[in-house]
Amino acid sequence: MDSSYVIKKPLLTEKSTVEMETGRYSFEVDRRASKTDIKEAVEALYGVKVEGVQTQVRKERERRTRFGYVKPSPTKKAIVRLREGDVIELF
Repeated sequence: MDSSYVIKKPLLTEKSTVEMETGRYSFEVDRRASKTDIKEAVEALYGVKVEGVQTQVRKERERRTRFGYVKPSPTKKAIVRLREGDVIELF
């Protein structure tokens, strides 16, 4: 897989922003991507060394709209741990 297709966007929440200080970054990734694909994509795009990758598939809950029920497709989240001293500038 191409690196630009593996990583969709960084996840910037209050919890993930606090974890950035310890070298852990959260990304929304393609559901078909494996941990090695994610590791190679982060290293290629940001020029850092990745020590570990944790993934989880997040199933969205069903929501009601005025036209009926809508169930969004599941998304995959990856938490990437970087080598000591490496930093990704997201903002």
